[in-house]
Parts: sequence; structure tokens; C-alpha cells
Amino acid sequence: MGRDSRDGERAVIALDTNILVYAHRGEMPQHDVALRVVTEALAGSEPVGLCWSVLHEFLAIVTSPKIFRPPTPMTMALDQVDHWAASPRATLLHESGRHLSTLRELMASGRVLGGVTHDARIAAMCLDHGVSELLTSDRDFTRFPTLRVRNPLV
Repeated sequence: MGRDSRDGERAVIALDTNILVYAHRGEMPQHDVALRVVTEALAGSEPVGLCWSVLHEFLAIVTSPKIFRPPTPMTMALDQVDHWAASPRATLLHESGRHLSTLRELMASGRVLGGVTHDARIAAMCLDHGVSELLTSDRDFTRFPTLRVRNPLV
């Protein structure tokens, strides 16, 4: 499985939940592009950050019968996470010792309330682990100008 990031390790890019969901679910209109993005990133020469909270959210979304009919069976979804994490490029990102401080700064500067707190959590993990760019189609991340974001689907 992918290595857990140490505070000094640098993940060049990180992948957000929506990119992983689109890559996984073949019926999504963005599937082909997202699958190519994920496959190329994990086959490349640079580290790719996978936040644990993103992976948890991926599991919750693709296995939900309220979102997908039929949902992905949990065993298949976990196998998908195993596959991504097994890439030699994968670096698993978690909350660092600086997490609360970074999160506090992002929450204040981004005027974050409610559900966007989850995005601030992901942004804090990315910043604390040296991610240079987050690949996402979620515009909420633009609240955090210290984190470079790019939508690879456009």
C-alpha cells in the first residue's frame, strides 16, 4: 500500500474526491478524462497525494444507493482504494502536527462555515504536506489562495 507521508515529504499533486469518483464510475460523463488523469498521475514519476479524508469520502459516495443505482459494492470500492494506494507514486496524506494551526488560518482567511470545513481540512493536509497543486473540479477550493488548484476536466 502507498506510503504514509512524513511532514517533510513533498507530494507534487493531490487528487480530490470528485476526480476519483469520476475515474471510478464509468457512467459519469467525465469518466474518460478523469480516468486518464488518475492513471497518468499514478504512473508518472512524481509523488501523488491521496488524503485519507478524500479516500473516506470516495468510499461513502460510490457505495451510496442514494447517489448511485446500483452503488459500487463496498468490497469493490475498497479494492479500488487499494489499487490507487499501491501505486509507487501514492503518498497517503493525514493530519500533521501543524494541522489545527493551518486549518485555523484557512478557516479565517476563507471565511469558512458549514460543509466547506471539509474542503478546508483537505486544503490544510495538502499544504502541510507540500502539495503544489490539487486536482479538483470543486470551485470551493478557490477560497484558499495559498493552495494552487486546477480542474483537469476542462
